[in-house]
Amino acid sequence: MNHASDAHIPMQAEAAKSHSAAPRSSSAKSGRAAGRSAKPGSRPSRTKSYGAQDELTQMALKACLIARDATFNVRDLLTNSSRLAFIAVRDCEKELDQIERSIDERLPEAITRVSEEKARELLACLKSITDLERIGDLLAGVAHRVHSRGGSLAAADTDNLVEMSTILHTMLDRTHQGFLTRDLDCARDVLRVDIKIDRICHRMFQKHLANIADDKLCPSLDVLLMAQALERAGDHAKNLAEELYSLIEGHSLRHPPKRVTSQ
Repeated sequence: MNHASDAHIPMQAEAAKSHSAAPRSSSAKSGRAAGRSAKPGSRPSRTKSYGAQDELTQMALKACLIARDATFNVRDLLTNSSRLAFIAVRDCEKELDQIERSIDERLPEAITRVSEEKARELLACLKSITDLERIGDLLAGVAHRVHSRGGSLAAADTDNLVEMSTILHTMLDRTHQGFLTRDLDCARDVLRVDIKIDRICHRMFQKHLANIADDKLCPSLDVLLMAQALERAGDHAKNLAEELYSLIEGHSLRHPPKRVTSQ
């Protein structure tokens, strides 16, 4: 495929459409109505805060789609040396940065006016956008290295990096679906396939470490840095799955609830 930018735009448009649909306008109307009907001394309505919370959640979901799209374009860049794919990855990084800043600025106020359940969801959004922004940075680094080399990678290295990108794309796709539907199986799927990226990265390191002492030093290091970046992006995707698990189950995988022993 060589339609990287075309693939990038529709997914974001779809996410943006769902982001700016009824919840935003209805919450704005509810906020205005609450302002008109409020009596002196009465407690402020939470409708506006809930609207902001829903919007922040939609922004985090959109960010997941953007990160997923970046992996698609990295794969296209590796396969076809597409300049459009390189530009698309760079644009994804910028959008993720903007979303992170927006959530970071707006969340503190929103979280003080919502229920405990919604507060936990907002905290999940904050943690998730941090990982997604980092994924965007790592993928942009991979894209820059591939683009600067003009696609001159060994076929075996290209295949390994494409496979890592494909797995990462699947992880982000399942993560988005899991957050959207609160599906615990999605989190489990992501946690299960993360080891595949680790194994590919380890295999590439074993292969290229033998080249460190000869004339292929620079190419080897370049390939290893790309593999390491994709492996780290997989770790961040794993963090997202753990956060999804925590949001659904009410406790972290790393800190399971203590068993209550009968007296």
